[in-house]
Formats: sequence, structure tokens, C-alpha cells
Amino acid sequence: MQPKTWAGCHVPLITPFKDDYSLDEAGLKKLVNYFIEEEKCDGLVPCGTTGESPTLTNEEHDKVIEIVVKEARGRVPVMAGTGSNSTQEAIERTKHAEHVGAAGSLQVCPYYNRPTQDGILAHFETIAKATKLPLFIYNIPSRTGRLIEAKTMIQLSQIDNIIGMKDACGDMMVTMDIMRGTRGGKKKFYVLCGEDALTFSMMGLGGDGGIMAVANVIGKEYYKMIHLMLDGHVEEAREIHYRTLPVVRTLFIESNPAPAKEAMNMMGVPAGKLRLPLVPLRPENRETLRKALVQLGRLKG
Repeated sequence: MQPKTWAGCHVPLITPFKDDYSLDEAGLKKLVNYFIEEEKCDGLVPCGTTGESPTLTNEEHDKVIEIVVKEARGRVPVMAGTGSNSTQEAIERTKHAEHVGAAGSLQVCPYYNRPTQDGILAHFETIAKATKLPLFIYNIPSRTGRLIEAKTMIQLSQIDNIIGMKDACGDMMVTMDIMRGTRGGKKKFYVLCGEDALTFSMMGLGGDGGIMAVANVIGKEYYKMIHLMLDGHVEEAREIHYRTLPVVRTLFIESNPAPAKEAMNMMGVPAGKLRLPLVPLRPENRETLRKALVQLGRLKG
């Protein structure tokens, strides 16, 4: 399914695991329907950081994407997380996602090997040539160790099937430089926020929505806030932004997606275990999270 627009609220799906840490396929199917039918979303993004992709085998990675695409049944587009610090592996995962019917691909900046800007450019150019899928570039230097600079992102935006970015660079000046440099081009270049607490602010600068870990927990609220912003209802969106901010902050009290999975389990949504090296929340942080969810009305006191 190719959407008319990629603007909106996209959920970077957690990957549910059973008590023995194996993939919970039934739980994953439930999540797909839960976010489409109950919480509401404009798209699903399996196998990102929030989906614990570093702990998935290649076979599991492919299976998760297949399940999500099949269960979504074209109701919302699936943007598959298929990036890697290995260009060849990213191509293989992306080709598989294209084959099984994903609508797009999210490509993270190469991590650990920390390429130069020329290397980053060559990496994404090579992937783009190997697929017809629309690509979104994920800029998250806090996890990858390398910032995709504004100049590089603007160059990437000129490649036909690179149509947007997930922005979690942590520097709004860089974000604004990219927005300014990609406006008025031959095609729309989407800017989706990946720094959850900045979604409202980024949309005020011209962003198109977000791919936010918190949407696993407060998807309904973020869906409404994003669509209010898209429709120009800033004051109503601002109210949701500030009302949900305590929960958003608490969902990053420890490494993502540990708090999100904890919150989902509290809410009775299938999330299951974390795979090592991630571990359950400390008891005091779990209680802080519980109180924030109660205050928002997501849990009973």
C-alpha cells in the first residue's frame, strides 16, 4: 500500500517476546490490530530500535516484517526498519521487505563504524539504487555515534526514492537547516519527529508528524495531537502536548523500549519480555511510570 501522504502518527512497534524470549507471533498480530483499530495510527514501523532490532536474528527480522505487513492488510502503510551498519545487509533486509509488500523502509545511519559524511552519502545512495521502495533516513547520533549533517541530508533528499527522514538529531538548528534546505524541491521531503517530546515543536516548524516510541503507550493522544497540528488547531494540540509530557518523560526514564514495554504490560497490552542486554525497570522507576499513567488516566489508581 502506497499512501497518498506519509504525514501523521507512525508507531514504531515493540516486538513482543514470550517468557522464553521467543517471538510472540500471536501477540504481534494483536498489536497490529490494536494500533490500527483502537489507538489509531497512520502507519506502522516494525523492526526499529523500539522493536529491539539489534537482538533479532535476520530470520526473526524478516518474519516480524512479514507478519506486520500481512496483518495490516493494507489498512495502513508499513515502513519496515531495514537499516544496518553494513550496506549489504541493509540491502538484503530492504529487498526482503519490498518483496513481502512493505510500503517503505526506515534506514538508520550506520552505527559503530562511524563513517564520514561521504561514507554516509555513499551508503544510502547504494541502498536507494537497490530498491524501488520509498526510503526514510533516520538521524539519531545519540545511538549511532554519527550525526548526518544538514548538508548531507539535503543531498540525500535529491535522490528520487529518498523521500523523508526520521529526525532525532537533538539539535533543532540542524533540523531547521534541513527543513529550509529541502523546501520547494521537485518532490515532498517528509520530516517525521523521532524525539518524542519535540513532536509538537517540530510540527510547529513545519514537520509532518512523527515516528514515536511513546505512541506504543499513548498512541491515541499523539494521533490526535498530530492531526490537530496538521489541521492548524495549535492551541488544542498544545494542551495535549503538555498534558502528556509527564508520561513522555517517564517513558525514557531508562533505555527505550524498557519503559514502553513495562507500561504496555501494565495496561494489558501484549509486550512481554525484554531481551538482554535490556533488563526490567528498577522498582522505583516502575512506580514513577505507574503514577504518571494513572495521572493521565491510562491506568486505574
